[in-house]
Amino acid sequence: MSEIQVIPPALERLVRSFSSLPGIGAKTATRLALTMLRKPASEAREMAAALSELHGSIRLCSACMAFSETDPCNVCGDPRRDGTLVCVVEQPADLLAIEKTDHYRGHYHILHGVLSPVDGIGPAELKIKELLTRLEEGTIKEVLIATSSTVPGEATASYLIDALSRFSVKLTRLACGIPMGMDIKYADQHTLARAIESRSEAT
Repeated sequence: MSEIQVIPPALERLVRSFSSLPGIGAKTATRLALTMLRKPASEAREMAAALSELHGSIRLCSACMAFSETDPCNVCGDPRRDGTLVCVVEQPADLLAIEKTDHYRGHYHILHGVLSPVDGIGPAELKIKELLTRLEEGTIKEVLIATSSTVPGEATASYLIDALSRFSVKLTRLACGIPMGMDIKYADQHTLARAIESRSEAT
């Protein structure tokens, strides 16, 4: 006797798509898929259109490597920002977290990851070469290294300090307020703001 298919194939494909996202298990994926099914077809089409346009509309800012619809991005193109100060972060989510503090008015550089040899991620897989190119232009005076205080984050910071030491720039790190082992994106605004204000010389 053949097995009866309880879930319609179209719904099953959507569940698989949701399950491929990080942090989404089978139960959550099923709940999301059923939620979409209950919504009007117009909302589903709107979401599908937004997804299909994603890669066509969004690119990397050629300066800071942030996701943006314009090049340069809104931060790099803002004349009110301090172009001599660059904050190096791991991911776009870290940039958003720092921006929410309203205590940083410099530019950014996003690495899009951290060094992780066990996962095959070395310097070539990160946006480090692009950072070095920016420093060679000679306009940057301070680099604030704002990687997370995890083992990969600290290893990345150490690599950057060594790689940037040949430039005549001030190297600083986030100071007090960020506990060891915490991802920056999970720090509250006040803690992160204090860490930015109290940044120390990188050694």
